[in-house]
This record gives sequence, C-alpha cells and structure tokens, in this order.
Amino acid sequence: MKFITKAIALTAFAALAACGGNKAAENVEAAAENTADTLEMQAENYSEAADNAVGATENTLENQAEALENKADAVREAGENAADAIEANSQ
Repeated sequence: MKFITKAIALTAFAALAACGGNKAAENVEAAAENTADTLEMQAENYSEAADNAVGATENTLENQAEALENKADAVREAGENAADAIEANSQ
C-alpha cells in the first residue's frame, strides 16, 4: 500500500504542477511505469526465491510476489488515470 500511496501522491503533485500540458502527463505516466517496473522486479525476486523454497515458505513467497504484481498493476493504472486527468485539464 505504501507504493500505491506514494504513486498517487506523486501523480497528484504532478497534476497540480502540470503547466506544461502533455509533457507533464508523459512524465507522470513514465514515473508510474518506472515504479511499476520496480515492483515487478521485486515480484520476480520473490518468485525465484519461492522456486527454491518448500511448503509454507514457498506459498508465502508466491503470495508476496502476487501482491507486488497487483500493486504494480494498480500503480500503472493510477499513473494512466493521472496522466489522462492532466491532459484533460490542459486542453
């Protein structure tokens, strides 16, 4: 949740500072994409660790990887929505 909160705060700040129109929207979307990519890399690390684990540890690692992938999707969506809002407000 902290990543999502930070991403939403970042996009809200960028929306307020969006004097440049589409460039600001692109920056917001790129920042969200970078955050989501980082989350997916962390998820991949958990998945790889799960491959080397057994039992409850394996399940826990797989669940953590899935949660990170879900957060990455949410961050991407928030970034896209914020970029759309910036573009709409700049027209």
